[in-house]
Order: sequence, then C-alpha cells, then structure tokens
Amino acid sequence: MANDASAVSDAPSSAVSNSPLADPFSPPADSSLWRKNFLLGAATASYQIEGAVDEDGRLPSIWDTFSATPGKVLAGDTGAVACDHYHRWEADIDMLASLGLEGYRLSIAWPRVMDAAGRPNRKGLDFYKRLLNRLKEKGITSFVTLYHWDLPQHLEDRGGWLNRDTAYRFADYADLMSRELAGTVDAWATLNEPWCSAYLGYGNGHHAPGLANDRFATQAMHHLLLAHGLAIPVLRGNDPASQKGIVANIGRGTANSDSAADQRAAHLFEVQHNAWILDPLLKGEYPQDLFELWPGTEPLVLDGDMQTIAAPLDFLGINYYFRTNVASDGAHGFRDVPLEGVERTQMGWEVYPDGLRDLLTGFKKTYRNLPPVYITENGMASDDKVIDGHVDDAQRISFLKRHLAAVDQAIKAGVDVRGYFLWSLMDNFEWAFGYERRFGVVHVDYSTQKRTVKRSAELVAKFLKERKARV
Repeated sequence: MANDASAVSDAPSSAVSNSPLADPFSPPADSSLWRKNFLLGAATASYQIEGAVDEDGRLPSIWDTFSATPGKVLAGDTGAVACDHYHRWEADIDMLASLGLEGYRLSIAWPRVMDAAGRPNRKGLDFYKRLLNRLKEKGITSFVTLYHWDLPQHLEDRGGWLNRDTAYRFADYADLMSRELAGTVDAWATLNEPWCSAYLGYGNGHHAPGLANDRFATQAMHHLLLAHGLAIPVLRGNDPASQKGIVANIGRGTANSDSAADQRAAHLFEVQHNAWILDPLLKGEYPQDLFELWPGTEPLVLDGDMQTIAAPLDFLGINYYFRTNVASDGAHGFRDVPLEGVERTQMGWEVYPDGLRDLLTGFKKTYRNLPPVYITENGMASDDKVIDGHVDDAQRISFLKRHLAAVDQAIKAGVDVRGYFLWSLMDNFEWAFGYERRFGVVHVDYSTQKRTVKRSAELVAKFLKERKARV
C-alpha cells in the first residue's frame, strides 16, 4: 500500500453524487475488461494481515520495531495480530474464491522463512507452501511479492538498505524462496513500492526504520533496485515457468498554474515519484533532474550496477491512488497545493482516475521497452461500518468503476495492461495509520476477526460471474 504521509490530511470524504448502487457496476459492452484473459484479483501484504509475529520461528522485522515505538503509529497499533491470517488463511482463501476473484497478490514475510544465519525456517516455509497449493487447487493465479517492507530487524541493525550487503542477502532470500516454491507461483515481484521503502523509510522517517535524510533515501533506493536486479536472474534460473517483475507506486503531479515555475515543479514531482524508479529499471540510468531537486545526493554506484538493475522484466506492477497538485517552492523543488472542492478519501487523498490513464499512456511514450503492465494495487479507504450485517461502501464502488474505466481507456490507447488487483482483499493494518483506515472490500471486525463482504466485493463478484457466463 502506497502510504504517502505528505499527501495525507484530515479532510472528510466528499459525498458521491448519483448513488452507484442504482447503477450497474459492470463495465460498458465495449470495455476491454470483458476480456476473459484480463486478470481481476485482490492484493494483501504479509505484515498487514498475518499477525503471529512471535510464532513458529518468525524473527522481528523493522515494522515490529517501528510500530512498537511510541508515537510512530496511530493509536499505538501494531501488526502483532492484524487480521490473524496466519491462523485463518484457509477461510480467507475460501472467501477469495467465493467472490470469483481470479488472482491473489500476497507477500512473503522475509523474517518468517529464514533465520539470522540465512538458514531456512521450515515452519514458515510450510505456511506459504500450504497457502500457494490451496490457491492452485482453487484455480487462482498467484502473484507473490518477496519484499513488502518487512525487512528482518537483524539486517537493519547492520545498516538495512543503506548497507550494500543487504542487496546480496535479498538475492539469497530470493534464491531460497524460488527453489522452495518453484511451480506454485505464477508471477514473482521482487519489491513492492521501493519509493516508499526508500523515501518514507529513509528520507522523511514516516515509515520504518524511521530515518530522515535525502542522501539516505537515494542510497537506500540504489540498494533496493540493486537487490531487485540481482534477484531477477536467480528467479529465472530457479523457476523459469513463472513471470518476473517489480511493483512501483506512481504519482500524478499537476501544476497549480500555467507558469513555467509551476510546470517545472509538476515535472520534478513526477521525476521524484516515477522516473526515480522507472528510469533505472527501463533506461539503466537515474534521472539527472532528481539531483536538481536534491542537490548532492547522488548514490554510490559501482561499475555494472545499472546494467544489473535494468534486467529485462516480464511485467511491471503499477500501484496508483491519487494525484498531487503542486507549485514551485521558489527554489529547486515543489510544494503541495491541495485543491478545494474535490472528492477525497478517508486518507485525504484526491480521487482522480484520469491520473492513472495519463500516467500509463505517458509511460508508453517514454519507455519504448515498457513491459506488460498489471495494476497491482488500486483502491481507497473509507470509514466503513457494518449495519444490519451489511457494508454499503458507495464511494468505493464509484471509485473502482471510474478507475477501471481509466484502465480501459489506457488499454484502448495501446498500453498493454493485463490485469487489476483491488487493494485490498480485506481491511488491515494500514502502516503508520494503524487500524483506523479501511481499504478492504471485505470488512474486518478486529475484536472478533469476523469478516463481512462489502457491497463493492459483491458487485465485483457479480461482474466476474457475468463475464464467465459469456460465450
């Protein structure tokens, strides 16, 4: 989940006009989403749902440490129990299947599967083997993310992503997982949202491990991308039948005025949010404009690093949530200028579906070698309540309809988008915002762990059933 603390406000969600419940959720007849090979699924992440942080040999992660630090997470919440998925995974997979969802994107908890010496933890590995085998039995396509932010604390104690050695330890981890799970994974993603790991973790301190230095952010990013590049050939060697890729969160930046300074500010916003990650992956170089924004922060790059990072990809995962309106800060950067009178979510993020279409079509023009794309996360938070056994999440229904329409527009413009994963399958631990913000299409009562399917999930299931029934 892309949790950009700089974009968060306490703004209330706007009312959505024309109740979407009265409007069929199914896309128009000419929509690309009716294609049976367009994968529609849901996503989760290990620390956000699993709980069981002290069970079966799992080691502490940086998020265990960070969330246990007073003042770091809203209400002092932690992922110690979360959705108790570690114990309830069978019922959760049954629920996923009952909705007709065709794909499931999950992540593996690195601290659960290896000890500090790099030896396999059999109990942790067996958990994922059982889960992946059950997905296969259900005919659900599995997208497995190796790193969704839960770095083992013992590696952070040695410098974390500021230490180049962590990239090599990640390659060891990728080697173990792809040997153990070969044949059960349809698609591997090395990293989830390296922007968040690098910038929120090491640049402004809003995420674990809580460091704040621009120079740290660029060096952490380099080591994250190096880890990705080192892992790709390992995954190819051990599990050749699977797809290999990476997941990036992207941000749409728009200028507050037509002035050259504000237009430049919007460009720099997108350089920092998008090109910082995509240029190394797809062009083999860092965007020089990034160092106009952050002078003197160039990372230490060794010979061959950029070639390693630019290893060919089978797919690119894209996570999109909102746009940011910016103006020049009067120096060499940008500042947020929140727009008034726009629809926002519980996170305070603006609902802006056109941003997804515009970014996708822009990437197709910018990167000639753009691989096939999956929207690996898209969704919104709302303060959902169970009333008489039901959750009427009207704003989410409208949000999903409009973003799926934006995906269809991008496909019709020539972008090879092959699937879409709802964020998230169920309400969960929302990082620095704890359990207050609900992104799920399934409601979770954290006191009882009762799951309640929301209206949005019911309508997605209805569409999938309609699509399956088409000749």
